[in-house]
Amino acid sequence: MVIGRSWWVLVLFGVIAVGFGIISLVSPAATAVAMVWAFGVMAVAEGVISLFALISGNSRISRVWLALYSLSSLAFGVLAVLNPLQMASVLLLLLAAWLLVAGVFRIALAIRIRKHIRGEWLIALSGLLVIALAVLFVAYPLAGLATIAIWIGLGALLYGALQIWVGLKLRRFATRL
Repeated sequence: MVIGRSWWVLVLFGVIAVGFGIISLVSPAATAVAMVWAFGVMAVAEGVISLFALISGNSRISRVWLALYSLSSLAFGVLAVLNPLQMASVLLLLLAAWLLVAGVFRIALAIRIRKHIRGEWLIALSGLLVIALAVLFVAYPLAGLATIAIWIGLGALLYGALQIWVGLKLRRFATRL
């Protein structure tokens, strides 16, 4: 079985994810800035590739949309690479705005369906909690960035541990074949 012989790839991905998770937990603010910087580098690459596609004319996408995408990718990417902390704050404010809208929507939904279901107050409560999170992100942006990095770090630790576990299980399976 081919996948059984590739068990070490899963273990390697798991070790990398665990390492990233530990770094995220130890230094969440630096992790948040590094992630925005990495997104910036990817956006610049996307913008350049899209620009080449626009110039070459080898795209089935409208030239106007491709130009808009290319320019917006380049603009975001350059800003994120040059000033990742500021861009992280901007992205956090956009997240806060989205959370605010989502919270209001949940409360409105709970009010609207209150006659049809029981426990609608839980939906309204989740809306209030989401609004509170949005307010906290706006009031304390650095703490918000650190919190997001910590959650990502915890997710990476869990993902890494599962990858290692599956990789070792596959190794045992492959040795039995």
